[in-house]
Amino acid sequence: MLCMAACLALAPVAAARVAKRPPVPVPVSIEGLQPGAPVPADFLGLSFEASSLAQVAGYVERGDLVTLLRSLGPGVLRFGGVSADTRVAWTDGATARPPWASAVLDSEDLRRLGGLAAESGWRILLTIGLGHYEPQRAAREAAAAHTFLGESLEAIELGNEPNAYAQHGLRSEPWSVVQYDEQIAGYRSAIDAAAPGIALAGPDVSGSSAFESWGLGEVINQPPALLTGHHYPLGCEEQPPPTIARLLSAAIRQREGTSLRRYMSLTEGSETPFRLDEANTVSCGGLPGVSNTFGSALWATDYVVRAMSTGVAGINLQGNPSNCQGYAPLCARTPEDLVAGTLSAQPEWYALLLARALSGERPLGGTFSPPGQPNLDVTAFLAADGALHFVLVDDALPGARRLAVRLQLGSGFGDASILSLTAPSPASLTDVRLGARAVTGAGSWSEPARLPLAANRKGVISLDLRPSSAALVAVSRLSGAP
Repeated sequence: MLCMAACLALAPVAAARVAKRPPVPVPVSIEGLQPGAPVPADFLGLSFEASSLAQVAGYVERGDLVTLLRSLGPGVLRFGGVSADTRVAWTDGATARPPWASAVLDSEDLRRLGGLAAESGWRILLTIGLGHYEPQRAAREAAAAHTFLGESLEAIELGNEPNAYAQHGLRSEPWSVVQYDEQIAGYRSAIDAAAPGIALAGPDVSGSSAFESWGLGEVINQPPALLTGHHYPLGCEEQPPPTIARLLSAAIRQREGTSLRRYMSLTEGSETPFRLDEANTVSCGGLPGVSNTFGSALWATDYVVRAMSTGVAGINLQGNPSNCQGYAPLCARTPEDLVAGTLSAQPEWYALLLARALSGERPLGGTFSPPGQPNLDVTAFLAADGALHFVLVDDALPGARRLAVRLQLGSGFGDASILSLTAPSPASLTDVRLGARAVTGAGSWSEPARLPLAANRKGVISLDLRPSSAALVAVSRLSGAP
């Protein structure tokens, strides 16, 4: 971290020197790339701990969360995390609070959550605890969710990261997918008796390395409507500690590509969609100075569009509305704001705003780095009207040379508009801008009426991309073009 701080402190001097050098030419061609399946309309999502459900659900009646969610279009809110298994229990007239629970959920919480879903247009993915084996309690919670959420209930998950239960003292050995499946069967039997027809999502594993066995067992024994798993590129206990430079490194992106391919391997064989229902920068709540910086927005932009291009059904960025120091697309800056529901957009929120334009579009191939440019990622998308979108993410740290990107399109396309995602440096906590605009205090953001344009000259769009920035480049299709 000391080296990173020093490097960033010297960034203005380095940038001044680099500005005198010409940008590096980078040709980019989409020739031969075939379009994949459209990005689902509800691809974008947020994930919260089950312990935050009552708080978040109450924001249907106050604050700016509804406005913020609407600004992204339809999406999925997921409630789960370790608290679903260890701290939060369902209670009702027939179900008392257990000794192990430090918090409870009841029908009024789910009623408010149903209202939030209806007002925002978002659906709910709900984790029901499996850490303490209580099938009847689970069945009553599922039945209440069916009643109060109705069609807004995307699915239920049974347990959070069950592959790690023995490691965390929630089960004794032997604990494998075999024992897990036996307990899931008991839960499903009780739930089907109380509320038939509720869709199941799972196995909600802690990472892709466990998915190959646990996901396969889920597909064979408990055919789910949705496969789910988690991703954190950096661990909170790593030594040396995580840094922005490591988060944005080519090595991390290569590992993420491998992880996504593992996750998608079962989808291709089983035809069951897969959703990254919990993901963010550093595990255990994030790390100040990394997870709350503009660097996290660059990471999120790249990872979200990479997941889109791989065929993932959606992604939920994990957050804690009461902690602006860790990972959180949205959070309350003061205890008073938390009560009032006044949430502020953190850097990662801007990545979601950039990605919302890609809903319904078809990825052209996957995310790739042009030869000789390991810090630049390019992902292309084809719109229904024939227009093209390019997402460019330059993860190079300040002081690197600018890139002169040349998008080689061929005939039939017009000029391009450029929506830039910028901040003073990767370490910036504030002053993040999308299209030179910030999210308002009321939670809204709108694209500027006039964006910078890049002319199409004989089928080539040329634009400069500065280090530590991202851009969404929209290229129109000419009327009458084949």
